Amino acid sequence: EVQLVESGGGLVQSGGSLRLSCAVSGFTFGDYAIAWFRQAPGKERERVSCFSTSDGTSYFENSVRGRFTISSDKTKNTVHLQMNDLKPEDTAVYYCAAVASFGLLLCDNMNYWGQGTLVTVSS
Repeated sequence: EVQLVESGGGLVQSGGSLRLSCAVSGFTFGDYAIAWFRQAPGKERERVSCFSTSDGTSYFENSVRGRFTISSDKTKNTVHLQMNDLKPEDTAVYYCAAVASFGLLLCDNMNYWGQGTLVTVSS
C-alpha cells in the first residue's frame, strides 16, 4: 500500500533544466521525510536532498546545492525536484525515498523507495 513513483527523467543538454516528481501514497504525507538519491554508472548511490513534508524544510548535498530546489504539492502528495544548470556528472538514475520522520528533517534509513527515473545530461 505504501508506494512512491518517480517521473520526469529524460535527456537534456548541459546547462538545461529538468523537473522530477515523486508521487507518494499509502501513508500520511506530512509524517514523512522525502529524500532524493541518485546512482550514476559505476558509482555508489548518493543522497541528493532531504525534504520534510511537515514544515517544508530541506537540505542539499554540496554537489547540487544552488542548482537544485525542492517543492511539494500536498494536495497531490507529490514532491518535486527542480534541477537547473544540469551537468554531465548529474547523469544518474534518480530515486525518491521516504521515512517516517514525524516533522524532523531526517533522511537516513529510508523505508520506502521508488523505482527510479533516468536523467541523462549530454555534454
